[in-house]
Amino acid sequence: MSAYDEFSALYDAFTEDVDYKVNAERILAYFKKYDQAPTLLLDLACGTGSFSFQFAEKGIEVIGVDRSEGMLSAAIKKLPQGGKNPLFLNQSAEELELYGTVDGAVCLLDSVNHITDKEVLQKAFDKVSLFLEPGRLFMFDVNTLYKHSKVLGNNTFVRESENAFCVWQNQCEDGVTVDIFLDLFVEREDGSYDRLCEDFSERAYSNDELLQMVDNSGLDFVDCLDWESGEKPKENSERLLYIVRKK
Repeated sequence: MSAYDEFSALYDAFTEDVDYKVNAERILAYFKKYDQAPTLLLDLACGTGSFSFQFAEKGIEVIGVDRSEGMLSAAIKKLPQGGKNPLFLNQSAEELELYGTVDGAVCLLDSVNHITDKEVLQKAFDKVSLFLEPGRLFMFDVNTLYKHSKVLGNNTFVRESENAFCVWQNQCEDGVTVDIFLDLFVEREDGSYDRLCEDFSERAYSNDELLQMVDNSGLDFVDCLDWESGEKPKENSERLLYIVRKK
């Protein structure tokens, strides 16, 4: 079973603090600043499709790709009637196969960090480059080494929603890879709880590692920004947005 398959039904409830509308508008503003707004956009590791739907509402054709069947099932349940809906595909990033090229690509919400094998991540970048038109942009965000070592670390977090809560426990021995263990408690109608468990890992990559993989894939570095401020990264930046261009 893919990571997040158990968590998929509750994912949106526990990510209510993410303003998908505002962040999608910011991403599109960067597309326009550094190139142009895409007409056919790849949303890699799209999860439950929250960003895909925001981009589609802007009139963009969207292909949402995710390796978790559970996440895509949750996305499909949110499909509105009529309008321009995303096309969702169940594929892993490193095995991406599209029918043609796209003129823009994104991979958001630290999905890159979920690929903990550097060779697999290189293959994923290669695939994005293969299906991206020359001169077009690919944007991805990452949790930083600082966040993994100083914020996530060996800490425990508790998240609550209306009828569920999640205990999030981290283990990080090397300051790079965080092993994450989720205990999900979902309330039944009779007031008792079901317990679901999920575990996965996230790896932080250095700037040099990412830029080397970007170059290996036939992509040019354009810019790197602090996700929150939109300014140049600082030593304590927790999430960065990379903007790269197909050569």
